[in-house]
Amino acid sequence: MSNYGFDNEIYLEKQTEAILEKLKLFPDKLYLEFGGKLFFDYHASRVLPGFDPNIKIKLLHRLKDKADIILCVSARDIERKKIRADFGITYDMDVLKLIDDFREWGLDVAGVVITLFDSQPSAIHFKNKLERRGIKTYTHRFTKGYPADVDTIVSDEGYGANEYIETNNELVIVTAPGPASGKLATCLSQLYHDYKEGLKSGYAKFETFPIWNLPLNHPVNIAYEAATADIRDFNMIDPFHLEAYGETTVNYNRDVEIFPVIKRILDKITSDSSIYKSPTDMGVNKAKFGIVDDEIVQKAAKQEIIRRYFWYNVEYAKGNCDKETLTRSEVLMKNLNLSPEDRKVVLPARKVVNERGADTIEDTYESLCAAAIELHDGTIVTGKNSCLMDAASSVILNAIKTVAGIPDNIHLLSPNIIESIQRLKGDVLGEKIIALNLEETLIALSISATTNPTAQLALSNLKKLEDCEVHFTHIQSPTDEKALRKLGVNVTADPYFPSKNLFII
Repeated sequence: MSNYGFDNEIYLEKQTEAILEKLKLFPDKLYLEFGGKLFFDYHASRVLPGFDPNIKIKLLHRLKDKADIILCVSARDIERKKIRADFGITYDMDVLKLIDDFREWGLDVAGVVITLFDSQPSAIHFKNKLERRGIKTYTHRFTKGYPADVDTIVSDEGYGANEYIETNNELVIVTAPGPASGKLATCLSQLYHDYKEGLKSGYAKFETFPIWNLPLNHPVNIAYEAATADIRDFNMIDPFHLEAYGETTVNYNRDVEIFPVIKRILDKITSDSSIYKSPTDMGVNKAKFGIVDDEIVQKAAKQEIIRRYFWYNVEYAKGNCDKETLTRSEVLMKNLNLSPEDRKVVLPARKVVNERGADTIEDTYESLCAAAIELHDGTIVTGKNSCLMDAASSVILNAIKTVAGIPDNIHLLSPNIIESIQRLKGDVLGEKIIALNLEETLIALSISATTNPTAQLALSNLKKLEDCEVHFTHIQSPTDEKALRKLGVNVTADPYFPSKNLFII
């Protein structure tokens, strides 16, 4: 049976058609708020197996002759150094990465908007950095009167106080590194300025999740709630759509709650908001049409909900999220009768620790650490830390040996190479932890491959681990996190630190 539940070509055709149809409704410009991630949408690819993480940029590339791009980032997110989990980089750094990624696709950014700007030092620094690299950068402060005083919002004191972003094409994509980045306010501000100049522009929204024409409690939609538990998003039936058309559709709380305000603002700006009777009307999401095997998709979404539960546990242990977020993720998991152990790699990893003499995972706090990986054929491979290398190194080496058919008793790395690296780390660099981390192990493997055919065979199979599932009994070091992310494996961990040391690099 195929492991794919999603057809990219069907989705691409339907989505392109939907955007072009929406574009026809407005004579001059369409500001399309692009929710989710344009590049590397790994959440979508995990819950919709077969979904190309870059399908949305491929869609945009089809429309590049019609489109301009505006990037938004919240000054508050810059100030608090909010992290994009998929890459482990801050939102401001992700803006730089997005610009580079757009350029690789032959697309340029019309401008970057720093929203909710209040002269935060870090936001000013970021603005200077962009401008000195030739990127047009704008600042928008909190909209005066928002959300209740529409007369003030739609005035020169409100949207009129924002800098206008010059664009050339009829389709303007407004996107951001993540949610709550000010995309909607930017779109509406642009509309206000356009109408003052006599341009008949419009607004629409492209959100992949929740999928409006899937059931409210479909695991894919629940997985969206799990992914946004930290910002308290939840799905609900769109009451405006139900009232207007007698049709049940799904949206999320922020869009439903703000719709009456948006409708009043649009009516004030354009003198005609009758085109939209519900937040669902504003959308152009055709993701459901790409789902070709709902059973596979439901199973994948349930696994993502469990992954999110583990992720929030780790973030809570690190001090990066609150107890309410953690509780919310646990409730969502239990509502679908799921448990952490439904993730296949969890119990095998913990079993390795228990076999080493620890009664519980907590008892391993200082020294024992293990991991398990599920290969694409369902085989479970484990690894553990030692004086030579950490658990991440061990499980990855064991996994590529299994994939390549290399016997377990054959060493991929010469003891001399390991010892030489450890002497460098300990005697020269003065590091306390001399066991090889994953990055060091892979570099050592690549060097060994120049003279060792077995190591070369193992190295050539490394890409086959992409999208495999991995679980650790402890939180990985930042270095291992980065290396595992680059390998493209889906990682979870129990929320225990591998050492009592507070400073770990």
